[in-house]
Amino acid sequence: MKAAQAEQSSPVPASSKSLPATIRALKHRNFQLFFSGQLISLIGTWMQSVAQAWLVYRLSGSALLLGSVGFASQFPVFLVAPLGGIVADRYNRQKVVIGTQVASMILAAILAALTLTGHVRIWHIFVLAALLGIVNSFDIPGRQAFLVDMVGKEDLMNAIALNSSMFNGARIIGPAIAGILVARIGEGWCFFANSVSYIAVIIGLLMMKIPEHAYRASEASPIAHILEGFRFARDTKPIRAILLLLGLVSLVAMPYTVLMPVFADKILHGGARGLGILMGMTGVGALLGALTLASRTGVHGLGRWVAFSCGAFGVSLILFSLSRNFVLSAALLLPVGFFVMLQMSSSNTLIQAMVPDELRGRVMSLYSMMFMGMAPFGALFGGAMADRVGAPVAVAMGAVACIGGSALFWLQLPKIRVEARRLIIAQTAVGGEPEQEITARIVED
Repeated sequence: MKAAQAEQSSPVPASSKSLPATIRALKHRNFQLFFSGQLISLIGTWMQSVAQAWLVYRLSGSALLLGSVGFASQFPVFLVAPLGGIVADRYNRQKVVIGTQVASMILAAILAALTLTGHVRIWHIFVLAALLGIVNSFDIPGRQAFLVDMVGKEDLMNAIALNSSMFNGARIIGPAIAGILVARIGEGWCFFANSVSYIAVIIGLLMMKIPEHAYRASEASPIAHILEGFRFARDTKPIRAILLLLGLVSLVAMPYTVLMPVFADKILHGGARGLGILMGMTGVGALLGALTLASRTGVHGLGRWVAFSCGAFGVSLILFSLSRNFVLSAALLLPVGFFVMLQMSSSNTLIQAMVPDELRGRVMSLYSMMFMGMAPFGALFGGAMADRVGAPVAVAMGAVACIGGSALFWLQLPKIRVEARRLIIAQTAVGGEPEQEITARIVED
């Protein structure tokens, strides 16, 4: 087992030893393949996300339906993610992720065909969005747990940050391309481009050489297996606090993304191209946030980062909701994207640093439930609120609640810090790093 861990975490190219700390996870060949393929695929994913939101808005003109489609696409994550966690803990994660990418490619192709032939209807979008949500229920915990198989524990934090950087680098390029394509040739070609883009990540995954891993065989029922992960998260105070804050932010603050077509069209008068710019600016901020985390070499102080970035995200979002100038609104989305990504990536890093390998998939499924599974309820609620009181007021209300959650988390930090350090030391020591060095590095904070 130790030999396998050493093999999976060893760099392939000799020259990679000189890589800067910010991109050190790229010394692993498997992560290089994942990174390059996923970057191309995610550009297509963001193109589809923006084009789909605009298509729904063009067909219906309803903020409520925008929220409803968001609900349909993410609600399955809340229900099915625990099963995805079991699959990630019991089966080959590489094959799981390949399967989810193939399924996503097929769904994008169907949406492209319906749109390009002029047969697309709102109910088609709802059904395909719900099916994609089911696929994501297996993809997110599988992919998050798969990171440690690609880079080992030593470079896991950097891999998480670079994964977020890649996600948000694509978030800059994809919406910008989608804004141009939607305005000139329609939404269908964005969906087609997304379908084709999955080929890159599938090829990368097939080229990987992952050491054989002894996945846990369990005689317990799936329900008992799920409950084991729930109990661990419930009884581990630092993980419980982080997950609850994530759930709050996803529920009350993240619906601003669902309402972005309303801001782009009715409030800021930017149209489809303006929507691409706004989403792209959010992506620029989020990319900077992920790179900020990637520059770190330890987990010390991340709890404070989670609390501060959550509160700053709320403040930035309030300022955005008050703006009626397109240029100012676009500029304000930089700190919005920066701070929300800093919170999400720091939370992911802390959870993965504390969780045992045998529970990683199931705990990351709970992360998926809080991060994405709560979002559909927020999207539905945000869409309904926007129909009643307007999108700016709905966004500002969620931001205020986000600030309150940040304050409560900050007050809990002194109580949960000791247990968090104990868990991090225990799990990192299992990964092979001497306990004395870990303790010294964490206590430096």
